[in-house]
Amino acid sequence: MTTDTAQQAQHGLTEHSHGAGAPDHGGSAFDTVASFDVDAHVVPRGREEEWRFTPMARLRGLHDDAPLDGHDYEVSVDADPQVVVETVEATDARRGSSGYVPNDRPSARAWAEADKVLAITVPADVVAEKPTIVRLQGLSAEKAAAGHVVITAERFSQSVVVLEHEGSAAFADNVEIVTHDGARLIVVSLQDWADDSVHLSHHHISVGRDAVVKHAVVSFGGDLVRTSVTLDYAAPGGDAELLGLYFADSGQHLEKRLFVDHNQPHCRSNVLYKGALQGRKAHTVWIGNVLIRPAAEGISTYELNRNLVLTDGARADSVPNLEIETGEIEGAGHASATGRFDDEQLFYLMARGIPADEARRLVVRGFFTELINKIGVPEIAERLTATVERELAIGEGLPAASATPPTATVEH
Repeated sequence: MTTDTAQQAQHGLTEHSHGAGAPDHGGSAFDTVASFDVDAHVVPRGREEEWRFTPMARLRGLHDDAPLDGHDYEVSVDADPQVVVETVEATDARRGSSGYVPNDRPSARAWAEADKVLAITVPADVVAEKPTIVRLQGLSAEKAAAGHVVITAERFSQSVVVLEHEGSAAFADNVEIVTHDGARLIVVSLQDWADDSVHLSHHHISVGRDAVVKHAVVSFGGDLVRTSVTLDYAAPGGDAELLGLYFADSGQHLEKRLFVDHNQPHCRSNVLYKGALQGRKAHTVWIGNVLIRPAAEGISTYELNRNLVLTDGARADSVPNLEIETGEIEGAGHASATGRFDDEQLFYLMARGIPADEARRLVVRGFFTELINKIGVPEIAERLTATVERELAIGEGLPAASATPPTATVEH
């Protein structure tokens, strides 16, 4: 047995599982190759289903063979005194503790090339009084870099961890999130990169028995940002809420991919992602995948994606997928909608003397306020609201979207 195969067997994985910690059940439409071996993953060319929306020429070789040995970034940490933050060697046992095995080439490359691991541990029974904030400041996008973060919430702990990304970088990383029994954890990944940055990131979440996890991805900046999130359950009773907020400007590509693996009974998941787009060739992609395995009786799951197109020339792709292998569930559904401003809302505001530009701003604020409130981290809520305002200011002067465009909606 090779080292790679042994590691997969240790986590209960086979070569063709999706990369989460549940055993391969053979034949799911969501199956992908999972391997620590970079060469086990073919170099994607953009014709593959997983890459068909991604502009491959803009990846700067992160998916192929560009060196990932750059260190042109700085990391600072403002941690709650009870939370332990360490930089450890790549051989540390905490890496891989989530059960994740890379399921695409950039993730496998980042795993192989990251020479250090940032380990954040919330000890058992600790209730952290303030968020632990990790700031990564990119200094240059000339040399690509790899990173790895492991966040561990031990039994019955409560905490918030915020990962902030700013500056210029070409960055590929993996983030492992492990919640033990009864833990309550909020993790926010805030991506506010400079315009020249490319970021390929994979987050894997393992939800323990009766643990409650809230995970949010917030993307504003960057030339191309692609974030994949996979989640599975280590035991029954887990509760997961996956949130996303993104705002794409002219030329930006923001791509969000999720895979929720209901592999244990009596668990819950809820997904809500919202995006706005403005400017020529602004492009967002949301792919939401949920698999309910035969063992996952009594579960409840729902996923919703909504996109607001503010100007002509922008494009939003939204694809929800649901695969159910047992009928013994409480409920499962998904919905996706992409459209322009609600004419009735605009008319209502303008009829009360509010100018058209301000009415548009109010609609967008309302669109995102629900999500910012759901994230539930007061320390960054004001910043998120201010950044939405900044994005709206960028769009001032751009021609508004056509008044009566077709709206794409799917709901099941």
